[in-house]
Amino acid sequence: MAISRGQLLKELEPGLNALFGLEYSRYDEEHTDIFDTESSDRAFEEEVMLSGFGEAPVKSEGAAVTYDTAGEAYTARYTHETIALAFSITEEAVEDNLYDRLSTRYTKALARSAAQTKQVKAANVLNNAFSSSFLLGDGKELCATDHPTVGGGDLSNELATAADLNETSLEQALIDIADFHDERGLKLAQRGMKLIVPSELQFVSDRLCMSTLRPGTSDNDINATKNMGMLPQGYVINHFLTDADAWFIKTDAPNGLKHFVRSKMRTKMDGDFDTGNVRYKCRERYSFGASDPRGIFGSPGA
Repeated sequence: MAISRGQLLKELEPGLNALFGLEYSRYDEEHTDIFDTESSDRAFEEEVMLSGFGEAPVKSEGAAVTYDTAGEAYTARYTHETIALAFSITEEAVEDNLYDRLSTRYTKALARSAAQTKQVKAANVLNNAFSSSFLLGDGKELCATDHPTVGGGDLSNELATAADLNETSLEQALIDIADFHDERGLKLAQRGMKLIVPSELQFVSDRLCMSTLRPGTSDNDINATKNMGMLPQGYVINHFLTDADAWFIKTDAPNGLKHFVRSKMRTKMDGDFDTGNVRYKCRERYSFGASDPRGIFGSPGA
């Protein structure tokens, strides 16, 4: 005797939920190497970037203290997207006792799809880092040489001359990061924390970050990047970066690249009265983006 739809839902859903969770967690969350995750309870999040204060002046004896105003630089906005997908098992498949085999395969495929979608959306923030079609709150690309500042002058989080990843370009990027200033021109003394590369640059990255001596030379010079601890978190490979030449450095700047979680992954199973089919879906809401361009430094490659 075939199992009824009501019995199927009661018996099958807990197992499918467990299977989905195991399969979903099996895929590396590579976005955690790039983004800082925060929770959200609204349809969108806005982060107002303030200018801070200028240098403190000398106060003469008996004189009044000088007041300064921290103005608004720009606003970064994160609009959450609802990511959802479902499958159904026909009433006839249930009648023919095919639900067990089909539901297991479909559930694994559903989890794989949802997991990859999240990584693609996260990586797209960097994949579009040099595109004028994707602008930050300051009206510039994520990586640009001319981010405007309140105090005048530009901030650059991109090499002045695009270059492939090598010893010279990496050292120049670290020098440029150390020269970052805030909206009012104050030095921040920031540093690069980790190198982020596509799989095509993993071997170059390993030589640059892990070699004791300078890579590619016969001299006995030390590898200064490693010896000075310039990239304390080493390098990470992101398999969803689409440009084989582009590379990035995540810095220690606060409020850089962010991932907001509005609703965690949820699954649900029910039956459809009209068709008799059994349906299973997954759903989550989140957003990826950037607030402060100082959180990342990049080069599109030569």
